[in-house]
Amino acid sequence: MSSDDERERIRERKKEQLKKQLGEADPAEEGNTTSEGTPSTPIHIDGSGEFEEVVESNRVVLVDCYADWCGPCQMMEPTIDALAAETDAAVAKVDVDANQRLAGQLGAQSIPTLLLYVDGEPVERLVGAKDRGTLESLIAQYR
Repeated sequence: MSSDDERERIRERKKEQLKKQLGEADPAEEGNTTSEGTPSTPIHIDGSGEFEEVVESNRVVLVDCYADWCGPCQMMEPTIDALAAETDAAVAKVDVDANQRLAGQLGAQSIPTLLLYVDGEPVERLVGAKDRGTLESLIAQYR
């Protein structure tokens, strides 16, 4: 098998995984999307291709650049989960340790870094822990 065939197979597998996360693969899997059709749980991003797909597939995406060892990131986890479940924004999580190249491309020099993408373009950047109300208001501005 050539490396191009292997890459294509990996892309297809990742694409199917993303479809499942976005709730497009199996209508019988109820409860994993909001009424607006966005995922009701955060999407864990693994690489630039997956990131681009999520940003292009959703009108509003809140990106949480985090690390498991980061105290403020851990404090924000319940808020991030709630935003995924209760807003019409998709929520993507980028582990900066596992995805150092992507974190660099996103300009995440401190964590947590939160980015808001609307129609595929970055529109807001927040650094540091933020309260739920601030993030809800930010998302509401771009509905």
